[in-house]
Amino acid sequence: MSPAGERRIVVVGAGMAAARLVEGLVARGLGPQVTVLGKEHHAPYNRILLSAVLEGTHDAGALTLRDPAWFAEHGVDLRLGVRVVEVDRGRRVVRTVDDTGAEAEVAFGRLVLATGLIPKLPPIRGVVDRKGHLHPKVHAFRTMADCRDLLAVLPDARRAVVVGGGLLGLQVARALAGRGLACEVVEGSEHLMSRQLSAPGGQALARDLRRLGTSVYTGSRAVRLTDEGLVLDNGFTLSTDLVILTAGGRPAMALARDAGLTVRRGVVVDSRLASVDDPEIHAIGDCAEFVDAEGVARTTGFVSPAWEQASLLAEILAGEERAYRGSRSVARLRATDLDVAVLGEPEEMNADEQTEVVEIFNPLAGSYRKLVVRHGVIVAATLVGDLSHVGLITQHYDRGTRLGPDEPGALLMPPRPTGPTRLHDSTEICSCAGVSAGEVRACSSLEQVVETTRATTGCGGCKEAVCQLLGTTTPQEARALG
Repeated sequence: MSPAGERRIVVVGAGMAAARLVEGLVARGLGPQVTVLGKEHHAPYNRILLSAVLEGTHDAGALTLRDPAWFAEHGVDLRLGVRVVEVDRGRRVVRTVDDTGAEAEVAFGRLVLATGLIPKLPPIRGVVDRKGHLHPKVHAFRTMADCRDLLAVLPDARRAVVVGGGLLGLQVARALAGRGLACEVVEGSEHLMSRQLSAPGGQALARDLRRLGTSVYTGSRAVRLTDEGLVLDNGFTLSTDLVILTAGGRPAMALARDAGLTVRRGVVVDSRLASVDDPEIHAIGDCAEFVDAEGVARTTGFVSPAWEQASLLAEILAGEERAYRGSRSVARLRATDLDVAVLGEPEEMNADEQTEVVEIFNPLAGSYRKLVVRHGVIVAATLVGDLSHVGLITQHYDRGTRLGPDEPGALLMPPRPTGPTRLHDSTEICSCAGVSAGEVRACSSLEQVVETTRATTGCGGCKEAVCQLLGTTTPQEARALG
């Protein structure tokens, strides 16, 4: 291998985690040593906000995290529309193929796998023909190309069925409803967002959806697509013009597996986010699996831990002594008129002698709030229908604040009407990027906030709070920004 190859950092994948990693490497002067290989033809973009493009509240161009000119300006070799087909660990090269079939090799000193997820295709007869092509009514929703394909057919559609009642499925359902389509959601589990919410939380969310005009079928699976519509296993047939598949995905591990690296639910990495088999090959984001100090193996699934991993790996690749110890998990549902936040993994923590659960459930109002507390410290939380205290709860969760016996209950109660409250500078505003109120106040414009802190570039749920802190809008105007 040439000396240049020995120094080169090759990143496989050009998604949100890869973009954050490259930003960190550029900040440390390593841009000219970096090559980014992306399968899509679009520069890295905010995948979380694709549903906002579908809804019509965001322009597709606004989702770009860094355009090709930025990569070129900082000496980064960005190659789009290329697929990595092999990692040759012995020769320290990756082999790529572009759309024309042309092959190439790229030498690496360090390799970073940021390959994300592969969408799952549910076992529904009729959605794929014998040649492997999707039925004209059926659309996946994972990439910018998927979004554009779906937008192209919306003018001729009146009814849609979304298969999958997780975060993405609900965002797509609300986006389609916002476009005027009659929308129905089919979820095989007994309640919506079953990976994040308990049954009461899922029921509250379903009630909110029905109130907004979207039908929900839980505990039912789609089994067949016919000329009459989508057939469920309970015998119902849902007449529809469109079927959108959002039923999750699995970590993209084929490259790692074929290269002889240890994979389980993801590519198994150590505290340096390096493969346990090869210290010069790293994995971050959805495709990585880290075993924490308690021996629990975890994959991320959300942007905030992926960005945390990317930022830390940039420091490691720059020669800094850092160790990854796991990430907090904060999930926000970004959908019009639906408010959901999940901190940690509340459904994996059962009440015992050390752990207590505080819950408030109002099925009539469609609200559900839950805190999981251990030794007075919030270790997980669920909020559905009322996020008025999410900032304070997140702050206590992050800091491990020891609460008094009455404080958990008070945190779940609706806020009392009072005058304006000034948030402390340490209060977290953007959970995706880990940005505090003080960091926002230090900026003079929304553009400066985006450039220096990356707040609002994740799920977008903090934009209203950021604008209010900047004093650039009224609460109503900030809310209208989406």
